[in-house]
Order: sequence, then C-alpha cells, then structure tokens
Amino acid sequence: MKENRRFWACFFVAVAILVSQAVVQAEDEVKPTAAMDLGIFSQYIWRGFELSRNSMVVQPSVTLAYDGLSFNVWGNLDTDRKTIAGDGSENSETKYTETDMTIAYAKDLGPVKLGGGLIYYGLDGLQDSQELYVSATLNTILNPTLSIYREIGHLPAWYVNLGVSHSQEIAKKITLDLAASAGYYYSDDSDFSEITDPETKYQTFHNGLISVGLTIPVGEYVSVKPMIAYSFPLSGTADDYITATSISDNSSFVYGGVTLSASF
Repeated sequence: MKENRRFWACFFVAVAILVSQAVVQAEDEVKPTAAMDLGIFSQYIWRGFELSRNSMVVQPSVTLAYDGLSFNVWGNLDTDRKTIAGDGSENSETKYTETDMTIAYAKDLGPVKLGGGLIYYGLDGLQDSQELYVSATLNTILNPTLSIYREIGHLPAWYVNLGVSHSQEIAKKITLDLAASAGYYYSDDSDFSEITDPETKYQTFHNGLISVGLTIPVGEYVSVKPMIAYSFPLSGTADDYITATSISDNSSFVYGGVTLSASF
C-alpha cells in the first residue's frame, strides 16, 4: 500500500541520516538512540475525535534520536474500517489509514524541558495536514506540560493542551502510570465553526482525557504497557461538534490496549 511504502521509506531515510551522524561523531559521548513501539488498541481516539469504530487498530511507531534531535514515523492500521458504498450498504476492510512524521528538538534548561517541532499528517482519503508545535514541561511533581499546536496546512487553528502525569513504582520495576489532560481549540478559519452556529468560529474548551496504565519491563530493552483511557468533551459546544463528527454519534469514549516497546 502507498501509505505503508511511505512509512518504510521514511524509516530507512532516517536510519541513514542518524547512522551518518553517528559515524561523524564517533568520538562524542552523545550516542544515537532508537525506539520502536507496537500498539494495539480497541479504538483510535485523537483529541476527542472518534477515528475508528468497533475495530482493533494497530499503531506502529519508530523514533530515532541524537543529541536532542528526533525523527518519528507513526502509523495507524484499522483492521475493520467501515465505509459506505454507493447503494448505502456498509463495507468493512483492513486499511492503513494514516502515516505521521514528526521532526522535533528538545532541551533541558534547568527544571524546564523545552521542545518543539513539525508534524506532518498523511491521511487516507483526506487532505494531508501539518502542524508546528512548542512544549514546556516542568520537572517537578505531576510533570505539568503545556503544548501549543498551530495548524499550517489547512483549516488554520490553535490547539492548546495542558497535561499532568505521574508514575509510581508498585512492584519491582513495575510502575503505575496516571495521566490527565485538557485541550482548547481556537479556530481562525470560518470553515472550522460551531455545529449549531456555522457563522461562529470554533473556539472552546474541547476535550479531556484521563488514562491509567502500567509499565512492565521485560528484560533490559523491552517493556509492555497496558492502558485504559476515558475521553470526553469539556463544553456543550465541544459535545455538539464531537458528536456530529464521530462515527457512532457519541462524544465520550472508553478505550484501551497494550503497547510493546523496545528502546536501544
């Protein structure tokens, strides 16, 4: 598939770039790193939006990093994607629906970790999208993180997300991972407007997310991470918009899954 070829082409290009950097900087203390994840989830929810229904999704991810600079390729495979045929009947198929690429840089400045980058969203059947983002994490209790995204591809809008997280060891090297976040959308495009009032741009508290998970190490480099999450709207305006754009006409979702992670 076209999206699948794009995924592996980007992967091998990134490998070549980081390998060349490692050769040039062979005597440096900083070494390149690699991380690979394979997530399997009951549903694909993104910023409160329902992007799959009644189907398992498989989400592979590869991240290559060197001295604060990173390149990530992420994908989504819907194992039972629902489509509507011309006669109104519903069809199901396994389809690779999305390939995202992110180039980012992060640096610690005292108690604050600053980051930023560019995300390219390659979407099947939809116009591709791009976002610039910056983030700041305070290295203290609950690790509060503020992230600001700016859509630059189409439907210009800002998305601001404030999140907190905490991991607590509950057994030998096994941690309980808790997280919560809230997002706000600020559209400055008339095509991204409220459902009940199309003349009003969509500017509202949008989505909340609460998750609980475990990190279970398996050897030195591999870990297994089961999780469950609850996504919900933060305002009546968001409830209307998410319901109208969802597949199942709902605005709140409970989903879960497991991620197999390896880092080197």
